[in-house]
Amino acid sequence: MKHLQSTFTIKIRFSEIDAMRVVWHGAYAKYFEDAREYFGDAYGLGYKLIEENGYFAPIVDLSFQYKKPLTYGMTPEITITYRFTEAAKIIFDYEIRDASTQEVMATGTSVQVFMDRNYELVWINPPFYEEWKKKWFSE
Repeated sequence: MKHLQSTFTIKIRFSEIDAMRVVWHGAYAKYFEDAREYFGDAYGLGYKLIEENGYFAPIVDLSFQYKKPLTYGMTPEITITYRFTEAAKIIFDYEIRDASTQEVMATGTSVQVFMDRNYELVWINPPFYEEWKKKWFSE
């Protein structure tokens, strides 16, 4: 199966570190959000497309595994990988590496589901998402 993946670099800002002088744990959620937007731009699966088709895609599961601390001034690379599923979900895996050493600093996963404009859970893939999957994963 084809892997859809994007990698980009960020710079750790002073406002993202805590009293221990490492990146505050809450900043990782923003880094993963930035990765989803970057992926959406690269592969045509952005939030605007989802909304224009009458859906929302809330996160229902978000996890992080911290391996080594990120510190002020670092420029880590974030890799986001789409995990294919037949279900009406969008699943991503994340890896943050130190750009200079390639050490893994953190990993994580997010799961999004689809809701219609009435905030009802959608149990089958919306038509636009089926088309998107066919574009990238048909043989």
